[in-house]
Amino acid sequence: MNVADIIRTRVQVYAISEEMTVHEAARYFRERHVRAAGVLDGAGKLVGVLSQSDISDKVAAENKSAGIRVAEIMTRELVTVSPELALDECLRRMEKHGIFHLLVVDSEGVYRGMISVTDLLEIIASDQKARADMLESFLFPQR
Repeated sequence: MNVADIIRTRVQVYAISEEMTVHEAARYFRERHVRAAGVLDGAGKLVGVLSQSDISDKVAAENKSAGIRVAEIMTRELVTVSPELALDECLRRMEKHGIFHLLVVDSEGVYRGMISVTDLLEIIASDQKARADMLESFLFPQR
C-alpha cells in the first residue's frame, strides 16, 4: 500500500494562504476538524505547513497577536513525500523528523494533500485485525 491509496479517496485538499491571519487559520482548522494544512503562496505553490502546535507554540505561548500572518509562523522546512511512497517508509520519515503529518507532492511539484500518523495507524490496525481474523478462522473453523 502506498500514499496514493490513502489520498485517492479524499474529496478535499486542505490548504491555506500564507497571507491569512493566524486567527483565520485557526478557524479554518476548527471548522474542518483538521490539525494542519499546507500553506500556499499567491501562485498556489506549496511554501509551508501550519499546524495547531505552531499556533499554540509560536502565538499563544508567546502572547503574540492572532492577527499576524501565517507566513510569519509557518514551518518552511518541508518534509514531503510522493504519492508512490510506501506507507512503512512514511512512518519512518515521521519518526525521523518527529512530525505527525507528511505533505504529498506529485512529480510536477503540485501539492496533493497530506497524510497523518492517524491515517497510517488506522491502516495498520485494520491490517492487523484482518490478519487476526484470518488466523482465527484457520484455527477455529466454523462447523
